[in-house]
Amino acid sequence: MQIYNSLTRQKEELTALEPGHFKIYVCGPTVYDLFHMGNARPFVVYDTLRRYLLWLGHQVTYVQNFTDIDDKIIVRARAEGLSSQELA
Repeated sequence: MQIYNSLTRQKEELTALEPGHFKIYVCGPTVYDLFHMGNARPFVVYDTLRRYLLWLGHQVTYVQNFTDIDDKIIVRARAEGLSSQELA
């Protein structure tokens, strides 16, 4: 399977750093407004990849974050009269 490497800007063969064990980290949404389709894309794409790798018999460690503090969150919270934690 080939996957696009945004660092090298090329399609490259997807290989695990440890044989048979893929480790995937995905940046999740920054929650400062309503959830939209753009926020859903990483969930769908990388969960599908995870499931496919599992189906092939590989071990997968999958981590995805939710950004709960960011400049966008701080600005929106101030505009709404809320704390950053309340908004996120």
